[in-house]
Amino acid sequence: MLTVRQTRLAWLLVLPTLLVVAFVAGYPLAQVFYYSFHRADISFVEPTEFVGFKNYIFLLQDPDFRGALWNTLRFTFVSVFLETVLGLAIALVIHSNFKGRGIVRAAILIPWAIPTVVSAKMWQWMLNDIYGVINVILVNTGLVANKIAFLANPNTVLWAMVAVDVWKTTPFMALLLLAGLQLIPADIYEAADIDGASRWQQFWTLTLPLLTPALVVALIFRTLDALRVFDVIFVMVGVNTATRSLAIYNRQTLIDFQDLGYGSTVSVAILVIIFIFVFLYMRVAGRGVRGED
Repeated sequence: MLTVRQTRLAWLLVLPTLLVVAFVAGYPLAQVFYYSFHRADISFVEPTEFVGFKNYIFLLQDPDFRGALWNTLRFTFVSVFLETVLGLAIALVIHSNFKGRGIVRAAILIPWAIPTVVSAKMWQWMLNDIYGVINVILVNTGLVANKIAFLANPNTVLWAMVAVDVWKTTPFMALLLLAGLQLIPADIYEAADIDGASRWQQFWTLTLPLLTPALVVALIFRTLDALRVFDVIFVMVGVNTATRSLAIYNRQTLIDFQDLGYGSTVSVAILVIIFIFVFLYMRVAGRGVRGED
């Protein structure tokens, strides 16, 4: 009886928050789904017309959407992979005991603490092919013969965006993984040392399996951000077909083309893609946990 009363009280305490979330997030989401089945102008000058699945059929046939999806997936896979590997390496280093560890931990967060717009503009200047410091260093050290237009060359512009994102967001990944490392009890490593396990064996059999929950959370956070990437690309190169992400294409459809119906369809597609990635991460993590059990 007491448990039922406690459960009822818990729901009563949580209910106001759930109602606020339902209003703030649920209503706009319902509106997006509603307009994705309609032909609608964002200014509502023309009457809204129900078109069923025509927007979704056009989406599947739209080469601009496929190009933006391909750019986004390439950006996501490469950036998240590099950020995970580098973030894990940094987390392992700063998790160890050494003099000045606190200063190093604070210093690595500087790129992440800088606002994205500021860092994007800074890197735009640094990568400039005329006065950019990156080209100056490359030419003066003899690594390249001529300056490279990183942001104007279709073959390099997307990877320049990836490099900027990795520089900025790797500290965030390292911070999440460091929190996971600090939850692993130290006595299991002492037992492994007694059993004669090498550091490499300890990493693969102890650290990595026990770090899996934190790693999955970090991957979900970073993948969600990468799939919705907008600011760093838009600030550095604007609407460029070589780097146009799904979020930029969505903004272009809604704002530039004033197409509320098709823009809502693109938004729904982004939501579905994000859901698929989260589902896959959770399935892989669930199998890993069951395998350990």
